Amino acid sequence: MVSLYLQRTQHPHALRPAKSGEVYEAVKRDIMLGDLPAGAPLVELDLAGVFGCSQGPVREALLQLQEEGLVIRQAHRGTRVADCTADEAVEMFRLRQSIECRGVVRALQRPSRALVADLKGLIAAMEEDARAGDEYKLAEHDRDFHRRLLRDANLPALEPILHRCLVHNHRFKISRSHGERDLLATARRHFSILEAVERSDAATAAEALAHHIATIADLGPDVFSNGEQ
Repeated sequence: MVSLYLQRTQHPHALRPAKSGEVYEAVKRDIMLGDLPAGAPLVELDLAGVFGCSQGPVREALLQLQEEGLVIRQAHRGTRVADCTADEAVEMFRLRQSIECRGVVRALQRPSRALVADLKGLIAAMEEDARAGDEYKLAEHDRDFHRRLLRDANLPALEPILHRCLVHNHRFKISRSHGERDLLATARRHFSILEAVERSDAATAAEALAHHIATIADLGPDVFSNGEQ
């Protein structure tokens, strides 16, 4: 809730007026990492005071977060952090697997020259984030990796759908994790996908992606086998 911000002696953006992008990144990080729990209220006036800005940038940031499904804004009831439920997670994992596995087959029919180099760079960035212990940045680069794959499929209308699935998958995984997580292992799980892409082996790439997505979180053995829970 907002009090989590207000209780801090010094917020990194409190030293200067924050722009909407900075408010967005700060609030999103706290939602993704669970520091702002589901149902927590987000009051524009309070947030503006915390970030040293007017309500305009805060409102813009909250609208961005609403587009990603991370907050719910209701007239006369304000804004609160959206729930992160297992039911939604299951459907988003299923949807994501369908989009990505079909997308990689299309992408490898005519891959761009930069695809492999871009994917290698993103895995390297994930490894760097892992060594720094920054799970939030690692998840961002993870999402960039999967979005980069889909970009070569030339299915632009599906890109925002995949992005929302990726955001909620990562939030769900973090919320259900306990204790220390092996971030370097998380980064290196992408190598099997990269290797198949590098060989232009569409079938193996789709298989690697399907396995990658199915093993992100323990959702039970039947989640990806059919349409019923």
